[in-house]
Amino acid sequence: MTDRHDMTPTSPQLSLTELRALTPARVGLGRAGASLTTQALLDFTLDHARARDAVHAPFEAEAIAAVLAGQGTNALIVTSQVADRADYLKRPDLGRRLSRESRELLEGRDSVACDLVIVIADGLSPAAVNAHALGLLGTLMPKLAGVGIGAVVVAGGARVALGDEVGALLRARMTIMLIGERPGLSAPQSLGAYLTFAPQPGLTDAARNCVSNIQAAGLSFEEAASKIAWLAREGLNRNMTGVALKDESGLQLVAPLVAPA
Repeated sequence: MTDRHDMTPTSPQLSLTELRALTPARVGLGRAGASLTTQALLDFTLDHARARDAVHAPFEAEAIAAVLAGQGTNALIVTSQVADRADYLKRPDLGRRLSRESRELLEGRDSVACDLVIVIADGLSPAAVNAHALGLLGTLMPKLAGVGIGAVVVAGGARVALGDEVGALLRARMTIMLIGERPGLSAPQSLGAYLTFAPQPGLTDAARNCVSNIQAAGLSFEEAASKIAWLAREGLNRNMTGVALKDESGLQLVAPLVAPA
């Protein structure tokens, strides 16, 4: 039996102040009687308002397309079947299908088969897309050098599955959709990237790979772009995405245990 005085001392516990500095999550909020402290309640109310604002922020589709045009990329602007933002929130199914005008636009292009189509979509946080999509795309494009990119599409009122119809109409082997994720109280502007091989209407999320939490307090553009590019290249090489394709991009960063002679 080991005497407690002979045990190796453990590391000192973090103070609440130190713990709060490690995470944006609500830790050790304290109590005032049976309720939260006034400051904790005010912080919660502010973050809740920011999350709601992110959902209802106007999507800057034309501005994004204009920046891309200035960089030499002529983006196509499309919309889903939703009538407005309230319709978008009530009818997720309408956000998964193109409007008649947008479908005719893509059908009329008579597209040549390509490796990849990139879709920039508002999703549940247009604010995230307005803030991060162009920065992420600028970091991602050089990492996709040699991949045949057929088009960049900017989609309003979109759910993730809208990319399946877009990719099928543009004859893409794969779509990458950059879309605003559902806002959290500590992450109202989080961007996600969804990769889908052989896109076509009717696919489920089991057919996709996702790189999420792309934001200031999450994945940086460089980290996210490296993961997305690895998944895109491997998915195209293996003819698959989804549950069959595991993200092993981090293994490239692991140094060998034994240095070469």
